[in-house]
Amino acid sequence: MLRIALFLAATSLLVAQRNAPEPASELLWPAGAPGAVGAEELDKPSLTPWLPAKGNGMAVVVCPGGGYGALAMDHEGKQIAQWLNSQGIAAFVLKYRLGPRYRHPAPLADAQQALRMVRSRAASLGIQKVGIWGFSAGGHLASTAATLFDGPETRPDFAILAYPVITFTDEAQVHKGSRRNLLGDQPDPKLVAQLSTELRVTANTPPIFLFHTNEDKGVPPENSILFYLACRKAGVPVEMHIYEKGPHGVGLAHTDYALASWSARLTDWLRRR
Repeated sequence: MLRIALFLAATSLLVAQRNAPEPASELLWPAGAPGAVGAEELDKPSLTPWLPAKGNGMAVVVCPGGGYGALAMDHEGKQIAQWLNSQGIAAFVLKYRLGPRYRHPAPLADAQQALRMVRSRAASLGIQKVGIWGFSAGGHLASTAATLFDGPETRPDFAILAYPVITFTDEAQVHKGSRRNLLGDQPDPKLVAQLSTELRVTANTPPIFLFHTNEDKGVPPENSILFYLACRKAGVPVEMHIYEKGPHGVGLAHTDYALASWSARLTDWLRRR
């Protein structure tokens, strides 16, 4: 009965949160993004800060999914930021550049710039650790940030990958739309391998949390499994949860009584960080 009451309370809170005003976003590159091909909104990546009433020293850059061609800014952006705030964690929702207008390395450059921006404000906001959280193609972006960082400012302290796109080389498991939007129709095989992130895990990869569902038809759970096994091999701290039921793109799954429990597993993991 207690679990049911908590589930109903969370559902009611979700409805209230959806009507909450959003903070103002900030341009990642006020003078213009590197390689920008125009001056429209889609040429201007941004970061929206969501700050908790009382922070616990952690911050997370949130990367919504959408196959590198769109962004699910509500259930993989705003709702995630509000959930993080409820845990005392500062959230920064990233609007990164998308294909086919932009290819790699534009999204990665945006994610790395977001990490730099958050770290530049760490002292004033009381932040000690900065992580990154991505969903689907945003999970691929987060996994890329966690494996292809170019220095301490762009290395996240941890990464949360929710039903992530991981492999670009395994044709049976790859999400072809994400690969096409990021790399084009006939990408260089070397670039495909470089961005197949299960091949990029090293001992320097930060701690990883993986969430997937067995029923995911959009991005098969083998993507998470491949990344988990790579972390195991490299000695990277990793935790993975694969639920039996649930489609692709569930976000926090607030309306699914069983699947909604995955965020509690994440809470436990974050507390250990």
